[in-house]
Amino acid sequence: MKRDLTTLTRKSYDLLVIGGGIFGVCVAWDAALRGLSVALVDKGDFGHATSANCFKIVHGGIRYLQHADIYRIRESSRERNTLLRIAPHLVNPLPIVIPTYGHGLKSKEILRTGCLLYDMITFDRNRALEDTQQQIPPCRLLSREECLSMFPGLNRVGLTGAVMFYDGQMHSPSRLALSFLKSAVSAGADAANYVEATGFLKRADRIYGVKATDRLTGNTLEVQGKMVLNTTGPWAERLLKVGTGLSLSRPLFFSRDAFFAVARPLVEKCGLALQGASRDPDALFSRGSRHLFVIPWRGHTLFGVWHVVHKGSPDAFGVTENNLRDFLAEINDAYPEFGLTLKDVSSWHAGLVLFGENKPGATDLSYGKRSIIIDHATEHDLEGLITVIGVRYTTARGVAEDAVDLVFRKLGKNAPRSMTAETPIWGGRIERFSEFLRQSVTQFPSGFGHAIASNMVHNYGSEWKGVMKYADGDPGLAETLGGTSVIKAEVVHAVREEMAQKLEDVLLRRTDLGSGGYPGEAALRTSADLMAAKLGWDKAHIEREIADVKKFFPLHACSKNEHLQNVKK
Repeated sequence: MKRDLTTLTRKSYDLLVIGGGIFGVCVAWDAALRGLSVALVDKGDFGHATSANCFKIVHGGIRYLQHADIYRIRESSRERNTLLRIAPHLVNPLPIVIPTYGHGLKSKEILRTGCLLYDMITFDRNRALEDTQQQIPPCRLLSREECLSMFPGLNRVGLTGAVMFYDGQMHSPSRLALSFLKSAVSAGADAANYVEATGFLKRADRIYGVKATDRLTGNTLEVQGKMVLNTTGPWAERLLKVGTGLSLSRPLFFSRDAFFAVARPLVEKCGLALQGASRDPDALFSRGSRHLFVIPWRGHTLFGVWHVVHKGSPDAFGVTENNLRDFLAEINDAYPEFGLTLKDVSSWHAGLVLFGENKPGATDLSYGKRSIIIDHATEHDLEGLITVIGVRYTTARGVAEDAVDLVFRKLGKNAPRSMTAETPIWGGRIERFSEFLRQSVTQFPSGFGHAIASNMVHNYGSEWKGVMKYADGDPGLAETLGGTSVIKAEVVHAVREEMAQKLEDVLLRRTDLGSGGYPGEAALRTSADLMAAKLGWDKAHIEREIADVKKFFPLHACSKNEHLQNVKK
């Protein structure tokens, strides 16, 4: 991928996508694969906001049982199946245990009934999944003894056992979003990061493009499209107001969804759902409080997700020290054996997610809980503009398919059948991943540890050799960065072939350097030096990049006695 702003200004595209999160890149991929000329721009890096900071779970919809929302269960199960097939290097099954207590709503009898119903509703959850290692097994019951052998710190009073269900887990949400985008570019789309849409190009009652600013140089430009699709998430309505003076007919609510990571494995191979303190107010069949999830992830443990309705600017949210203390207290109350303190938190992550209105008397509780596609010709008599605001990372591909169908109708063209549910994304052309992984690891040069090789195969899939080629001509690029499993060649590859423009792009979204916490000063500086050699940074620029990156690791950017900064992830 090359950042070519001149090309963007010289073409008139069928579709211009604003926003490079998971919904935007899926739209770009679907549209390009169906033959439309496509451009995509984002004011920051691709997948830099909510998409990068999701909880890494590919939801199969089991939690929607208590809402009696069959539509979302079917949708989630279908899209989980798709991701397991088209991205087997980045999405794999994960078992999760829910302990059962007594004989009421938290009992094994109730959960067993729910699981049987869920298995029936998702009867086709493994459709076309030939790799048995990628298949989602049916739910199963665990005895009290089995449950305690796995999680000995559980409250034993009234414990009767557990149920186990399976969801998917992402190896890296950022790499998954980037792989969708690289697939779009391979299909002919043009893309550029750090290009901010500041207004719309308008003629009469029709939008035909955007005015934009290159945030790296300050230069202004215009990008034209017969249709413009706004997928900027929590920034969507603000862009609409700035560009047209219009507002959405119904208010949107967003939740700050956050989780934190601990840099050691407190649970292994299996996730755990604990009863928290907060309730789900619109559940039709509530079992009481919401679940807190404890998830193993690549040698780390993830704790989440905790929701807070956010009513301010989408640029002004974060996690404070008090927020973390409260959440740690809730986790420790549910599972005292963890005994977590602030010192255990290696990183926190948060994003804004569309949230359903739960006010008393609300008649449509699904509004805001399902992704929204708005044709502004219908809502505002304004042609050429569509807004898509998604809810769950899992369902982005399917929502994108519906949005592109609408684009074809607005263009007056017959829509070819979408092939994105059947086409492997970049790196995903793998028949049986576990076998592919075993064979690939043996092909790495001698001296490569298994963890390093395995992470590269997971991150780049069938395209891993394209990264290693940089080390073929320069053996020094096969060296790891600090104590991480990332090699220097990945940094060079990120700059040359994945449009990395800033150190944070490499650290947080192209590689695993910052995925679990602060990678250390040596890794930062070596990475910055490698980027500087390719991008022409001087010493002052390098120091600015390092300082900017440290803002994402506030526990390391300040002294141990200072408060955790309220920095947006």
